[in-house]
Amino acid sequence: MKTLYQSLLLAISALALAGTALAQVPSSNDTSDANANTGMGTGALGGPAATNGGVDNTASGFQALHSNTNGCCNTASGTSALYSNTTGNDNTAFGADALLENTTGYQNTATGEIALSANTSGSLNTAAGYGALANNQTGDFNTASGASALYANTTGSNNTAAGFYALYNNTTGANNTASGYEALFSNTGGNYNNASGYLALHDNTTGSQNSASGVQALYGNHTGNYNTASGTDALYSNTGGSSNIAEGYKAGYNLTTGSNNIDIGNLGVAAESGTIRIGTTSTQTKTFIAGIYGTSVTGSAVVVSSTGQLGVTVSSERFKTAIAPMGSATAKLGQLRPVSFKLKSDAKGTRQYGLIAEEVAKVYPELVIRNESGRIDGVRYDELAPMLLNEVQQQAAEIHGLKQLVLEMHAGLLKLQAKDALVTQR
Repeated sequence: MKTLYQSLLLAISALALAGTALAQVPSSNDTSDANANTGMGTGALGGPAATNGGVDNTASGFQALHSNTNGCCNTASGTSALYSNTTGNDNTAFGADALLENTTGYQNTATGEIALSANTSGSLNTAAGYGALANNQTGDFNTASGASALYANTTGSNNTAAGFYALYNNTTGANNTASGYEALFSNTGGNYNNASGYLALHDNTTGSQNSASGVQALYGNHTGNYNTASGTDALYSNTGGSSNIAEGYKAGYNLTTGSNNIDIGNLGVAAESGTIRIGTTSTQTKTFIAGIYGTSVTGSAVVVSSTGQLGVTVSSERFKTAIAPMGSATAKLGQLRPVSFKLKSDAKGTRQYGLIAEEVAKVYPELVIRNESGRIDGVRYDELAPMLLNEVQQQAAEIHGLKQLVLEMHAGLLKLQAKDALVTQR
């Protein structure tokens, strides 16, 4: 029993010694020094023989923080992480080649392989994901979250990208925000853009101050500025148009190069400018706008065309051509039949007065209002006023002529009476 006990003690001691030996790190990989720097890995912090004036650095991995001379408070974990850093401070790099080229940049955080790998002096950047901000050199205050987000950025600053390939091609553009897969993917030098959604502002290159919210919103924009698109596919086809506003699913979808348009729930028209379109024909069939009924204003009466365009009737000569007197064109007004009626849509049954459009069309086809398919809907009552004036003037001229005739006849009668009186005296 004693012999067995002694054998067990010897075995346990041997295992303990073996475990201690296995746990030790080879002295060639331990680069810890008196300046509170800790390096674990071949070439980390320059290796055991390096002269490192930096303090409070931690390096773990092959050649991590390899070139550091006076940089302080850096943390590098991964092969060649922060490899070139010399005097940069307060940087954190996790992943192979993360912050590889950084020399003097400070307060950068790189998480992921080759994240911020080309950064030299750029500072206060945050990159999370494979290749995030991989080519950034001197840009500052950038935040990239997602594989290859802000991948090509070199000197652009104050950009925020969240999503795979978000702001991927940006090089010098600044103050952009992209959230979503390939949002602002093609942007190179555009500034102050805001894209939120899958492929939002995808093709934008140098356009600035655009705001896109929704799947593929402002997808095709290249150089247009000051556009606002909210909704899936809103302003999808816009390439160079500026200062457009689109609200709703596919709002302004057809716009390409037109500017200063507002499309709400409407597809818009390719190259038009300065137009407001609200709603879609046959989809929205009624319009209610508060603050109009009962509000007294002076101005021109508003009319609506068969295509739904609002406007006012103009009377200036500069708007007209082929001007000619009406003459006898109003002679057929007497054939129109004035009627009283009640509208079927009027629940109160208010009695109204007017004409029947179909009857008017037989006499004056130009006076009826037709919809875009040609159906007769109403009468252009505003045109009746000058026509009636023409008739009144013609009747006044006739009355004047009759008065002159009466006067002449009266004068002739007086002469006859005078002659009769002479004859009587004889």
